[in-house]
Amino acid sequence: MNASLPDVPEVRVVGLPVLTSGFDLVERLDLTMHLKVHGPLEPLAGEPLARLAEDIGLRGRGGAGFPFARKLRAVADAAIRRGVRPVVVVNGSEDEPACRKDTVLINRAPHLILDGALLAAEALGARTLVIGVTRDSTEASMRTALAERGLGNRRGSALRARVQRNPVRMVTGESSALVRSADGGPPLPPGRKVRTSDSGVGGAPTLLSNAETFAQLAVAARTGADRYCRTGLRDEPGTVLLTLSGAVAHPMVVEVPTGVPLRYVLQLAGAPPLPQGVLTGGYHGKWLDSVTAHDAVVSRAALEACGGALGAGAILPIGEGTCPLGESLRVARWLAAESAGQCGPCYLGLPAAARGLADVLDGGGPTALEALREVTRAVKRRGACKHPDGSAAFLESSIAAFTDDLAAHVLGDGCGRPVAGVLPLQAEAPPAQAPTGRKLAVDWTLCRGHGLCADIVPELIQLGPDGFPAVAEASVPRYSEARASRAVRRCPALALRIEEDPKAASPARPALPALPPGRGRRALGSGRQ
Repeated sequence: MNASLPDVPEVRVVGLPVLTSGFDLVERLDLTMHLKVHGPLEPLAGEPLARLAEDIGLRGRGGAGFPFARKLRAVADAAIRRGVRPVVVVNGSEDEPACRKDTVLINRAPHLILDGALLAAEALGARTLVIGVTRDSTEASMRTALAERGLGNRRGSALRARVQRNPVRMVTGESSALVRSADGGPPLPPGRKVRTSDSGVGGAPTLLSNAETFAQLAVAARTGADRYCRTGLRDEPGTVLLTLSGAVAHPMVVEVPTGVPLRYVLQLAGAPPLPQGVLTGGYHGKWLDSVTAHDAVVSRAALEACGGALGAGAILPIGEGTCPLGESLRVARWLAAESAGQCGPCYLGLPAAARGLADVLDGGGPTALEALREVTRAVKRRGACKHPDGSAAFLESSIAAFTDDLAAHVLGDGCGRPVAGVLPLQAEAPPAQAPTGRKLAVDWTLCRGHGLCADIVPELIQLGPDGFPAVAEASVPRYSEARASRAVRRCPALALRIEEDPKAASPARPALPALPPGRGRRALGSGRQ
């Protein structure tokens, strides 16, 4: 099985280094070395900074690709309209197992990120800077960088800067989750769609973008738009950071100009000469088949045009020796486990989609395939955040990209290849998904098929064609504890109980009490230029 990626894998560069300048000299650019490599940086007024971002076509590098200039102006307008100071947030919460580019930047070039964030804060008149991280290494590097600049969270400071540490979870990198945690709440999406440019940290207009975006802004502010645009494509200039993993000899982060052939980048990492498929954009991304990947070039527009995605810059090829749908199933189960457990499309839909793909691989035939498609359609555009949408897009791409393998599983006995586990996943279960050490068990001598259990905990129990539960027992994750207990109390036949699960690890906190049958059922520059 492919091991988890280290926080700071090997770093390579195609062409001249920009973001990775100085990486050949030291492991980490402290403030002194940063200034030697990149030179001083003059502040820019609000509108000139927005025009610079517009001239270089700067888009967010965290996955969504929203135009940075539009976001900057939206925050400025909201701050002026409301007469409040905005907030700047750097999102360094890179929690997808296949992504390490922001982590590399924070660990090795933290001051380049701070340059961009401080440029934006000065232009907006912000007095608060928050840097969201999720790893020990990124927290330590960013705290050290703030200390090297004399920045801190002290009252009376011209700029109060602090590091916000969150757990390693896919959903903690979502913008609303980071804002919520910065306000002292749980690092989970709040379930309501509010633009951070209108109301973010402390209710103030908030400029939030990921680490690489701020680093790119700092580079452009030093070089100017004309020089910046000499690298890469004319309509999408500059460089991008990619994380290469999967079936590669050398997992790495590589900086490349836009327009570089994708096959060259894969060759650099030691991917198979003819990969069976290439996952672009990470686990919320899309698959490219071998032929399409061979002709693709690295840019947001080019990858989207051929059915792929740049996303957060993760590129993962797989070889011919593994079942591609089996690899996708491993990822689908991990995505389901990353649920925050607070909206139906996430905690119900994603596990159902993973089970649907498993049914297809287990010989469920066309009926199972159609059921999988129905579940993925039902999940989209209904969640509290973008996690269900991205996960559904990944599943749809998986069954669309590997048609021959899909036909072998749906119409035959399968593709005959094992699952090598080449796509990296995190070893630990997230807190909400971690097992409690208990299982929900069905007593078949008492069960009468009333079906209430499937209504209360559909993520654990589904009814079979005969109307009875399709499973005899199911492990209870943290987010299902309360519902599992309620299902036990509500069963009219007293046919459910919660037992110790000998296969599960000891719970980290007290688990549910066992209930045996028979017990009761009860503004830019603030307007200045």
